[in-house]
Amino acid sequence: MNITRENIGELELLLKVEISESDYNEKVSKQLKEYQKKATVPGFRKGMAPLPLINKMYKKAIVADEVQGILSESLFKYIEEEKLEIVGSPLSNDEKTGEIDFEGTDFVFYFDAALMPQVDIKWDAVDVKKYQIKVSSKEVEEQITEVAQRYGKFETPETAAETDYIYGKAVEVDKNGNAVEGGLNTFISMDLSKVKKDDIKQSFIGKKAEDKVVFNPAKALDVETIERTFRLDKEEAKKLKADFEVTLSGISRITPHELNEELFAKVFPGEDVKDLDAFKKLLKKQMEKSYDEQCQMLFNAEVRKALLDQFSAEIPTEFLQRWLASRGEKDLTLETIKEEWEEKYLPAIKWEFIEAALRKIKDIDPTQNEVVDYIKGVMSQHNLRNADEDEKAYDERLETAARNIAGNRESSGQIYERLYTDKLYALLNEQIKPEVEKVTIKEFAERNK
Repeated sequence: MNITRENIGELELLLKVEISESDYNEKVSKQLKEYQKKATVPGFRKGMAPLPLINKMYKKAIVADEVQGILSESLFKYIEEEKLEIVGSPLSNDEKTGEIDFEGTDFVFYFDAALMPQVDIKWDAVDVKKYQIKVSSKEVEEQITEVAQRYGKFETPETAAETDYIYGKAVEVDKNGNAVEGGLNTFISMDLSKVKKDDIKQSFIGKKAEDKVVFNPAKALDVETIERTFRLDKEEAKKLKADFEVTLSGISRITPHELNEELFAKVFPGEDVKDLDAFKKLLKKQMEKSYDEQCQMLFNAEVRKALLDQFSAEIPTEFLQRWLASRGEKDLTLETIKEEWEEKYLPAIKWEFIEAALRKIKDIDPTQNEVVDYIKGVMSQHNLRNADEDEKAYDERLETAARNIAGNRESSGQIYERLYTDKLYALLNEQIKPEVEKVTIKEFAERNK
């Protein structure tokens, strides 16, 4: 067996694989003898058919299987030994290989392959800031109000009050109160506390199921609330100027939870929070951590865009298009790939090449043990220890459960992505050493649109 390569261009190769009879003959002979022992051939007792007849019946198929096995194994061993950084996997060059007749003894196969491009990252040219959000006292107070609502008492009163949610069917009507043909007709859930004008809010107060109220959303609500209430996109919400008749079908009320130790324990189990000041500090810390993660995601995304913009390495486009088409995905043809190449495939492929360059600097792929440790950390926060369980038994049970979850890629996929994002973020920070800009939540939201 012999493999040689020919450089077709800067990145593309032609691999020639020569397989001779001596490479497979011993295994084929052994298999044929096994077939002879087991074969049932008309006119002969089981296992007594002559070997020449067995050869005639089975040798061609056995040779084909053995040659294909040797071909696959030797090809990838060659790539590994030669330290070839190839893209995807080699593709059979059927034109040069021609028709293979396994009645013969020596075979020659040709394969096309492509090398990874050398990506030169210019870190000094990456001008991306890292944002840091400091949560204000006002925002903490707003979060406390939201938390008290979330853990509050849910009721379904008969009549609506000014902080209730009303539910019902909303029908677009004209100035005479008649339904507009082809107008918006939808079911809404509306928070009366979000209604800006008092006279409109009062029109809902005291109403009960089956009562009707006509109001104008554009006068009553801001655009963001209209989006949520009527389930529209932003542009549609901006254009919504008509009146609507709402037929109430239900009312819900949430009485906020008292700001006491019971609430503190529900929000921060195991923290033993005794007073409101300690609760505020933990809540602020939690909010800042959440925003830190969002800042991290924005930083990664902006650096990714900057690296893609500066990408200038040559790409083996024709080979990559053929390789994508060869994977057998449903409805994915070479023609489709070429049509969608620039918009859909090329950015993702460029990023894969950039990731390969990043991995040469530092490994950014989470290990199985890192995934397990992360899962154990999350599980331990929920105090899952049984009453009669000692430390060792608890740790062993936690380890087993975490490894079971980590072993299921469907279950652990999000964890893997979380850890990958963290490792990528750390690497990009090391290379760029970005300027840190402190912003408000509102300013960050504008930058993160």
